[in-house]
Amino acid sequence: MNALVSVLLGIAAVMFAGAPFLIDAAPQESTMGLVQKIFYFHVPAAMVTFAGAFVCGVASAVFLWRRRVTADHVALAGAELAVLFGAIVLVTGPLWARKAWGVWWQWDARLTITLVMWMVFVAYLILRRFGGPGSEVLAAAVGVFGMVLVPFVYLSVELWRTVHPTTNVIRSLPPEMAWPFRWCVIAFVVLFGALLLARTRLESLRAALDRAYLAEED
Repeated sequence: MNALVSVLLGIAAVMFAGAPFLIDAAPQESTMGLVQKIFYFHVPAAMVTFAGAFVCGVASAVFLWRRRVTADHVALAGAELAVLFGAIVLVTGPLWARKAWGVWWQWDARLTITLVMWMVFVAYLILRRFGGPGSEVLAAAVGVFGMVLVPFVYLSVELWRTVHPTTNVIRSLPPEMAWPFRWCVIAFVVLFGALLLARTRLESLRAALDRAYLAEED
């Protein structure tokens, strides 16, 4: 697994190093100009945030059903990545919004539900850190709830009136914008996969160390 993580991290590093050159070569959007290029990081970060939420939710459901420790480790890793990449989304979004809408934040459906979803996974991590014995079960329920919010975040621009662009934007990208966007998506996905594997492995080792410590005390 260590070799695979190293390979994935190497690929991600190369792709992220090349991304600025591809983004710079892409044409500027006629209305927003240069600031629109935040899109190439903002949207892929949102995609892997959804991925982290789904990984956490599905693994949490498996843990609640089967009490498999490995599923709990995967769920924790997914939640941490949802918070990490979600923070990138919540930082890059207002930077883009300030130019596009004239304000840093709008309490519209997508932005509000995205913030709520991110806070749910922050709550998951707080429960895991400070909840005490048995908190992993309650945290797992929180993880499932966070996953359920993902479709609402995605479909919010279609279901409610919102200032946020619709889901058709990506499908309507011209080829000279679509290529750098796909490159960035792949870079984020590869990085996400590497971090998920590494963090799951680290949590498994931590749990094994805790079991050895308790056995030594007994």
